[in-house]
Amino acid sequence: MRVAWRLGLLVFWGVVAVACRGADKPQPVPSGPQSDGAFRKVVLAADRDVDGDGKVDDVLVDPMEIAVAPDGRVLMVERAGVLKLIKPGGGDPVVAGRIEVFHELEDGLLGIALDPGFATNGWVYLFHSDPETRRVEGVGKMGDNIVSRFTLRGDVLELGSRKELIRIPTQREQCCHSAGSLAMDARGNLYVATGDNTHPGESDGYSPSDERDGRGPWNALKSAANANDLRGKILRVHPEPDGSVTIPAGNLFPPGTPGTRPEIYVMGNRNPWRISVDRVTGFLYWGEVGPDAGGPSEQRGPAGFDEVNQARAAGNFGWPMFIGDNRAYRRHDFATRTNGEPWDPAHPVNESRHNTGIRVLPPAQPALVWYPYGASTRFPAVGTGGRTACAGPVYRHDESAGSSRRMPKELDHVLFVHEWSRNWIMAVHLDREERVERKADGSPWMERFCAGMTFMRPTDLEMGPDGCLYVLENGTAWTGNRDTQLVRIEFGP
Repeated sequence: MRVAWRLGLLVFWGVVAVACRGADKPQPVPSGPQSDGAFRKVVLAADRDVDGDGKVDDVLVDPMEIAVAPDGRVLMVERAGVLKLIKPGGGDPVVAGRIEVFHELEDGLLGIALDPGFATNGWVYLFHSDPETRRVEGVGKMGDNIVSRFTLRGDVLELGSRKELIRIPTQREQCCHSAGSLAMDARGNLYVATGDNTHPGESDGYSPSDERDGRGPWNALKSAANANDLRGKILRVHPEPDGSVTIPAGNLFPPGTPGTRPEIYVMGNRNPWRISVDRVTGFLYWGEVGPDAGGPSEQRGPAGFDEVNQARAAGNFGWPMFIGDNRAYRRHDFATRTNGEPWDPAHPVNESRHNTGIRVLPPAQPALVWYPYGASTRFPAVGTGGRTACAGPVYRHDESAGSSRRMPKELDHVLFVHEWSRNWIMAVHLDREERVERKADGSPWMERFCAGMTFMRPTDLEMGPDGCLYVLENGTAWTGNRDTQLVRIEFGP
């Protein structure tokens, strides 16, 4: 997603108006092919003419993330603070609740996950931005992003049931990168994606590590590479019945370690916008929206890459010191425009004036998949163009579960990844070692999923309990879309 230089997903939040419509009987809207062989879309909510005046109306604006309940209802969050619910058969969304949020920059109501016991307890986890902004001496405008648990009774979100789990202080002087995706694993642990809260401008598309006075919002060493800060991370906590959280064993830093936060599972993230957990292996996957440099620089470092990452255990994934397969940036003096030595991925050290945590960080981990604007020699299937990498679910085929419309056995053990900018969904086949499987010629086994269908900026993917793939499509345009839709992809006659 690029406009001159890419503000991460600023344009997505601040400019793109996403709309979804329901219909009494789900019908495809005219946004290109809606079927591919035995695969077909069932449109659950789409832009439509509500009042009969011949014009398509806005019913659902800026949908960010979805969660599919055991009974087939789809819960969807809007950035402006609205939780909506779509019934299994489709139709107009029901407003389940509204919460007050700050929704400027890239903040708002951004993420949703359901408790493993949702069918009986109705617990819903939401990532939302506190509406209050404060001024902090020496820092400027600050706010908080919050993860809370609410109870859904029937189709109504009980606002008085809120339990605050995590509070994440963020700067509100400048954009960008809020992330906000939520996911649950099979053990009931909650994963929380947070962006680096750093403006990417004036770093020429390389590492934003500006140490000049007053330039904290332009320096990701304060956040992503700071082990004592919750930004630029994927957090992992275990929600308890009373609304508190405990720290699961195996997070990156044991509780009580000086200069660290125990909630951190993964650090070194720029904008982990969409995350997913394989409930069989417990491995965490996410798409990392990367920086803008169009090519490598001997003075500054590597070209910009987007990444698809896999964490088998807690770790440091390198940003803003490294990118892709641990390609290192050089230290850069933004005042003198001179360059120093590259950071060492085996021994990264954060010497920033903004670092409040430990200096010596865990070794950096390489990405699972990485690709630039242009053609990728390592992963040619991804093509070329803009970059907004997202990670969806790993499909596990079960002949005894789900519906007759579930994804086919041939897609068992496939990681679905999707590209908002390139309009595709990719099936990444995983081998017995949970790496990208290689074909006979040695190339990675990655193939377009439903290449004969049209996907208009896929925003979120979720695997339903029925074994079908649910896709939230943003629509064609930057603003004023009339082809946004929530669909269920089914397989079979």
